[in-house]
Amino acid sequence: MTRSGLLHSVLTRSAIVRLILGWGSFVLLLALGPLLSGPLPTITLWLALAVIVAVISVCAFGVVIEAEHLAHRLGDPYGTLVLTLSIAAIEVILIAAVMLGPGEHQTIARDSVMAVSMIIMNLVIGVALIAGGMRHAELRANRTGVSTYLGMLVVLLAVAFAFPAFLGDDGAYPPAAAITMVVLVVLLYAFFLLRQTGAQKTDFQEVDAARDARGDAPRVSAMAVMAEHRAELIARVLLLLALVLPIVLLSHDMATLLDDGLSRLGAPVALSGILIAMIVFLPETITTVRAALGGEMQRVSNLCHGALVSTAGLTIPAVLTIGLLTGQTVLLAESPVNLLLLGLTLLLTMATFGARRLNPLHGATHLLLFVLYVFSVFA
Repeated sequence: MTRSGLLHSVLTRSAIVRLILGWGSFVLLLALGPLLSGPLPTITLWLALAVIVAVISVCAFGVVIEAEHLAHRLGDPYGTLVLTLSIAAIEVILIAAVMLGPGEHQTIARDSVMAVSMIIMNLVIGVALIAGGMRHAELRANRTGVSTYLGMLVVLLAVAFAFPAFLGDDGAYPPAAAITMVVLVVLLYAFFLLRQTGAQKTDFQEVDAARDARGDAPRVSAMAVMAEHRAELIARVLLLLALVLPIVLLSHDMATLLDDGLSRLGAPVALSGILIAMIVFLPETITTVRAALGGEMQRVSNLCHGALVSTAGLTIPAVLTIGLLTGQTVLLAESPVNLLLLGLTLLLTMATFGARRLNPLHGATHLLLFVLYVFSVFA
């Protein structure tokens, strides 16, 4: 492909529109900074917040699209890993913006990761199983890969939500324990990535593809793909970064307006975390449902369970590090009700993906658990 042809295939009209919208909104906010510095009328506040959230969502869609192109080139598990890491990075950025903004946000990381856990493992998985099960009579995931994800999640979510109540003070890790947990979680997650992209990569491929990979079918290594399509991959990574930066720059204003708006409504504190989780995972939700409609249930698991492993493996160390550097208290210990819901979710996920065939009834049970979580937030 010629250089001009490559440029047209990567820098499409929709990509240009997203870039203009993201960077133009940032420049506009800079220009309007003095006008937005004081207290805003409620209608103006919600209008400004809606516009910023819309721009962030549009840019996030662009990030996911570019990550999907990379996923198509590299194949699983490498491609999906790019996508899940992109989503996790966006969430870390938004949570960090809230933590470093005005006001007290001691529970924002806990609320966001908990919301992501419930949204991914119950809402998105439930919708995907119903959508895929209604179209395909035979749905199967690679049970070894799903089991590996769930083993990681049991440990990472326990570190995030359960152990702070026993090892910390009032639900927060003391500095020494926080440093220890950061190091241990990062090492575990790095070892997981090493195995996922190395010796155990077939565990995270579709059942038939994994069988072919272990047999005599020809295989193309990721390094060979990178060498052949190096220019396209570099261009798409640069475009992905150019779309991520407006999200970073706009997230501070979003955090400030969201904090003010929710305080005026008297809404539950956890709602801020839920809104961040919904903004972050909306684009990947569409990708997940499309994968389910195509019968790619291991890709569904890679997108959902892989994203949650990345979220817990990156977000928790990141927020603990921010807390240590800024002297902020990071409350992570969850309530007994949410711990019960999280435990039920993990047990239900084990039962669902341990079955020989996945069906819509599995999805319906996951959706019911999500509804119970929403009730618990507003209780």
